[in-house]
Amino acid sequence: MATTADFKNGLCIELNNDLWKIVEFQHVKPGKGPAFVTTKLKNLRTGRVLENTFTAGVKIDLADVERRPYQFLYKEGDTTYNFMHVETFEQIAIEESLISNPGLLKEGQSVEVMYDVKTDTPLTCELPPFVELEVTYTEPGVKGDTATNAAKRATVETGAEVFVPLFIETGEIIKVDTRNNKYAERVK
Repeated sequence: MATTADFKNGLCIELNNDLWKIVEFQHVKPGKGPAFVTTKLKNLRTGRVLENTFTAGVKIDLADVERRPYQFLYKEGDTTYNFMHVETFEQIAIEESLISNPGLLKEGQSVEVMYDVKTDTPLTCELPPFVELEVTYTEPGVKGDTATNAAKRATVETGAEVFVPLFIETGEIIKVDTRNNKYAERVK
C-alpha cells in the first residue's frame, strides 16, 4: 500500500482491477477545499491514457511488476520482435504494440521488459533513454542556412527518420532520444 505522497513518474499502480503506469502527476492545493493529485495514467495492457484525480493522502495499491534485462535479437515478420534474457539466455517474442519506440531498435540493443509478476506476462518493453545510431542517408546541408535553427530529415540504420541539424552528414553517429524520437547530439 502506498499513498498519493509516494507518486512518481513511472510508478505502476492497480486501479479498477487493471495495471496502470503514472505518466504525469501534479499535487494541487487549492485555497479552499482539500488538496488533490491530478494524474495521467497509461494502461499497461491496452496502452490507453486516462486522466484521473485522487484525493491527497488516499491509499493506492502498488502493482506487482518486475523489470528484467533483455537484448534484442531479430524481428520476425511485421510485428513480432525476439529478445533474449541477458542472464538466463531464455528467448521470448514480443508484439510491436508493447515496445515503446520500435523504430529505433537495432540488433544487440539492451532493453528492459516489464513483467506482471502474478501472470508472468510481458507488459511493456522500454528502450534506454538514448541510443546511438548511424545516419545512413541525409541531404547535404546548404551553406548559409544556419541563421535559423533549421533541421533536415535523416534516415538512421534502423530505417527510422529523425530530424537533425544541417551540419550532420551521412555516415555520422548520432544520439537519439527514444522518448520523443528527437536528435540529442553528435557522437564523437
